Amino acid sequence: MEYWKVDWSHDFQSEPTTFYSEIGGDGYEIRKIQIYWDGRMLKSDKFHESGEIGLSEIPVGAIEDVASQPEFSAALVNQGEFEQVWELASWPIGNSHSS
Repeated sequence: MEYWKVDWSHDFQSEPTTFYSEIGGDGYEIRKIQIYWDGRMLKSDKFHESGEIGLSEIPVGAIEDVASQPEFSAALVNQGEFEQVWELASWPIGNSHSS
């Protein structure tokens, strides 16, 4: 299990600026948190997704590949940090329950 924090540098007010992801051994996201310009924090898992937040449908790849892109700053964090942010985040409104 890996825990990632990715900061996204951009000017899109409606898009998240920070992502936290819990990554399974198979490279797929298990849980994700998105933090927005206005301070909103949304979380998602395989049972709670919406048009605004959902898990990646493909393996995330290597964190080094994400970090090498100029608009991203990516680092591993510990499980404790991830869980603290997870507890502060809200489920998306109108979330769906997928199988």
